[in-house]
Amino acid sequence: MTTELSEQRAGRMPRFERRVLYGALLVAAPAWLLVWVMVLFKPLDTVVRAGLLASAIALTAWLAYRHLRRVTYPLHTLSGLLEALREGDYSLRGTSGGVLGDVIYDINALADRLQRERLDFEESSYLLGKTLAALDSAVFVFDEQQRLRLANPAGQTLLDTSRDSLFGRTSAELGLDLLLAGAPARVLSHGFPGRAGRFEVRHAPLRSGGRGGQLLVVNDVGRVLREEERQAWQRLLRVLGHEVNNSLAPIQSMAGTLATLAARERLPDDWRDDFRSGLELIGHRAEALGRFLSSYSRLARLPPPQPRAVDLVALLRKVAGLEQRLAIQLEAADVPVVQADPDQIEQALINLLRNAVEAVQSTDGGVRMRCHSETGRVCIEVEDDGLGPPSSDNLFVPFFTTKPGGSGIGLALVRQIAEAHEGGVTLTARVDTPGAIACLWLPVAAQPSLDGVRPTAAVP
Repeated sequence: MTTELSEQRAGRMPRFERRVLYGALLVAAPAWLLVWVMVLFKPLDTVVRAGLLASAIALTAWLAYRHLRRVTYPLHTLSGLLEALREGDYSLRGTSGGVLGDVIYDINALADRLQRERLDFEESSYLLGKTLAALDSAVFVFDEQQRLRLANPAGQTLLDTSRDSLFGRTSAELGLDLLLAGAPARVLSHGFPGRAGRFEVRHAPLRSGGRGGQLLVVNDVGRVLREEERQAWQRLLRVLGHEVNNSLAPIQSMAGTLATLAARERLPDDWRDDFRSGLELIGHRAEALGRFLSSYSRLARLPPPQPRAVDLVALLRKVAGLEQRLAIQLEAADVPVVQADPDQIEQALINLLRNAVEAVQSTDGGVRMRCHSETGRVCIEVEDDGLGPPSSDNLFVPFFTTKPGGSGIGLALVRQIAEAHEGGVTLTARVDTPGAIACLWLPVAAQPSLDGVRPTAAVP
């Protein structure tokens, strides 16, 4: 709380007003003194009276001038500080402690705050400029007259023109008026001066300083898709090259060995065994390469699902009954109907169950299949007592495998089937004990649930 506010609340006159009052009384003091002398010493000589009058007038003028200086100087200082604030110069400060010390203190505090706000604004503007410059999307800002006021480097590249020739031009002159007139968000094929292709266009209204404007963002989705396609082809070619080389290298080596053996004029006694083992190796590697290509074809040519009402509990019992290496424990209660392709879901569950059974072969553990409903979906869980899933983010990547002789197709096919049914699949480690839980979830059909409760049962 300032001193002036304290004085006002205490019923006292503020310091500046007291100073003005005392100064005004001091200016009038010579006149009052002259009147007192003339009354006290009557009669006075005319010359003395004229001298006293002249002295009183001179002293009053001098006191009035000094009083004016002392009153107006702080006001000029205050006016200068306010003028500096109005002009945006926040570096000036007034000296505190004077007659207007409290006001000067408040103005200094205001200048400090405005200076900090300007610094924050400049830093934010710099950060915004750097962010816009780093964006691959073209960003344009138009004012209420549809004149361009801001464009990032991606926008300049898209329009293939310099920065100076862009600003101030209307959206019609830039060929962007049709994009602003369409739907707020859409994907279309368009040709810009700098590039043509498929673009995602978004625009929204803006308000600044009480005036309207438009924000336009153009994103080249074709380039993103081409980059993803290129990376996908690179991954596919690496996998295909790796698998083909793994089969062709031993075939080529063994073929060379057999050719050298056949070129001998006198064959060794065990040439039949060597030929037989060599041909078996060639046949084995050719069969492995054929299985790999068959698995790839199955993954690449998965047909669209043909959904119909599916009794999941009956399907789970069927899948559990197909596994002959281990008794599968089935846990399923009242489960709603789902619309799905039963053949594809069956194949996905077979793959999950096969992985779980193989995981417990070294631990002599068990495997359980559960089915329960959640909000808007049905979850099918395959839980095993194995060692747990490997710590890798590539478990659902096609052709990635951690098992000797594995194809890397099983989990990838499960995910493709689940996503084709608007569902999903996860593989996580168990929390309480070693093992893994694979969860396949499907959306619930808008139909009444099946009657009856399926108790826990072990399927041999």
